[in-house]
Amino acid sequence: MSWDIVVIGAGPVGLCFARALAGSGLRIAVLEQQPGSALENPEDDGREIALTHRSHRLLHDYGLWPHIADEHIAPLRDALVLDGDDENDSGLLFSHLESGQSQLGWLVSNHAIRRAAWQALQAENAGDVAIIDNARVTHVEANEHGARVRLADGREFSAALLVAADSRFSESRRALGIRADFLDFGRSMLLVRMRHEVPHQSVSWEWFGYGQTLALLPLHDAHTSSVVLTLTRAELDTLLAMEEEHFNADIARRFAGRLGAMQRISACRQYPLVGVYPERFYATRFALIGDAAVGMHPVTAHGFNFGLLSVDALARRILDALAHGEPIWHARLLADFDAEHRAATRPLYLATSLIARLYSDERAPAKALRKLALGAGRLAKPFRQMVMHGLTHPDEDMPLGGLRKLAMRLRPH
Repeated sequence: MSWDIVVIGAGPVGLCFARALAGSGLRIAVLEQQPGSALENPEDDGREIALTHRSHRLLHDYGLWPHIADEHIAPLRDALVLDGDDENDSGLLFSHLESGQSQLGWLVSNHAIRRAAWQALQAENAGDVAIIDNARVTHVEANEHGARVRLADGREFSAALLVAADSRFSESRRALGIRADFLDFGRSMLLVRMRHEVPHQSVSWEWFGYGQTLALLPLHDAHTSSVVLTLTRAELDTLLAMEEEHFNADIARRFAGRLGAMQRISACRQYPLVGVYPERFYATRFALIGDAAVGMHPVTAHGFNFGLLSVDALARRILDALAHGEPIWHARLLADFDAEHRAATRPLYLATSLIARLYSDERAPAKALRKLALGAGRLAKPFRQMVMHGLTHPDEDMPLGGLRKLAMRLRPH
């Protein structure tokens, strides 16, 4: 079967990409190894996604937002960063009052975004987009003549352009010879929803304790949050072996009682912490989007936001080429996409990796530097405003978005 674009992976990024191009006249096939029932009603994987104002706008543009139920959406008013085990530490607060907006962003359940992406495509009645389920890819190739994908059941798909949205451990990226830097942080994160006595006030926490990192993600109900606990795998196994009463008490203790008594209300999920950044985001007739392009450490909560940036950057160029009668797979188009997305993501990827390393380092010099950095952030209002500007302005990519625009202007053509 021949298509204009074949997308590998029907996660939220792959589906958003197909939705961004639906109605353009391009014939698009989205290949997904899961059954269709898992796309229509995705399993709750425990993840809550922090959305910037630009991501919020893009989800509106792609028609997803009306399909997300209110109970899966929570306002993210402020963000608090804490360091060490001092329960009296006031921390570094990123307040919406300094941003000029009523809130810094939104928290939305990942499975709700996935369901909304599926429903948005169905609502569009996009006859030019086909979602092929139970499609396990076994072979991919791309050269100047086109791209080809073979499935385990023997079916083959040819396309003018191949787009990979198949996770940070992308097999298609590896098959086409694109090297990637993997950064294994040696930790795993536990995700669990908890009820707590003290209301969260729509404030997220990132608490870099000694021996652990805690995140609190406020949910729709004022007394319910998603707790993200980062420990070694062995420590998490010990925690998960506890009886319910002891588990609840242990989580409350880790938050130093700031939230009062806490009670687990969901299953626990574990994910390894691995950062991934490829040497490039494209090859001949091939492009990477989503986690296949940038696999972020979750400490700065930009993973899906970067995924939407990649969708927007690539889809805009494809639609522009289509409007001007130019090839949608042209090397210049893909190189420009690569340059824009690299400039938008590389600085924050490196900064996030540095933060994750520094604030998990418990040697005395590192502890002193941690306190110094947090104290400087409390005093530096322009720094806080710069970070929040990138989060709260719908036309900004991310913090340091201005540097991206400058880099693109200076790039030789």
